[in-house]
Amino acid sequence: MPKSPRILLVNDDGVHGEGLDPLRAALAALGELKVLVPERERSAASHSLTLHKPLRMREARPGVNTLNGTPADCARFGILHLLRGRCDLVVSGVNRGHNLGQDVVYSGTVAAAMEAALLGVCAIAVSQGVSRSRDYTAAAAFAAELGRRVLAKGLPPGVALNVNVPPDVKPRGWKPCRLGERLYDKTVAERRDPRGDSYFWLAGRRVWGRNLPGTDVAAVNAGYISVTPLRLDSTDRALLGKLGSWRL
Repeated sequence: MPKSPRILLVNDDGVHGEGLDPLRAALAALGELKVLVPERERSAASHSLTLHKPLRMREARPGVNTLNGTPADCARFGILHLLRGRCDLVVSGVNRGHNLGQDVVYSGTVAAAMEAALLGVCAIAVSQGVSRSRDYTAAAAFAAELGRRVLAKGLPPGVALNVNVPPDVKPRGWKPCRLGERLYDKTVAERRDPRGDSYFWLAGRRVWGRNLPGTDVAAVNAGYISVTPLRLDSTDRALLGKLGSWRL
């Protein structure tokens, strides 16, 4: 473990995200901490980078900087510019709402961690289910302890950890899990504005999860914190071996 680790904290909920300050406080004891978050909420921004307009960094309040970009921008800019390439750990979160199963495809929280992994930096994405109490201290404490272990043990190249914490209960412990399955409402809601023109909402009203053994969905439903290692390499090796027999 580095004597004075350099840690970058990012998120996708922006500077007003409820999980930001608890996680900031928990990580401060681990080493030198820098905070860079989007200037506004960028949930479901996925792994997008801002390439066609200038990026501007501003200090929102002491110790907290904002960027007019995406969560992945924050990770990349924070590592390469704010920390001058000398970063030991990136922690993304605490996100308001779980990132389970296929959520990781859309999640800006997870994308920021994967961008760090792409740059060769150990990274953790942390999410908690929508909380009635708005208490993120348990998620922040677990993230800090996991961060301490990651700093000591490292992670394989191209791998980041995705953490999900059940809301409003004391976790029963934690479990290493594979990704589960999430089922989304497929409704496209059409509405009319005051001028009579149509507009649409893609987000459905509900998201379900299949309670399959060994998955992050099942662990969280049972009151456990789930920890899932995610790889940048998403090649389907089983199909890869069969493609050569296709006649094209």
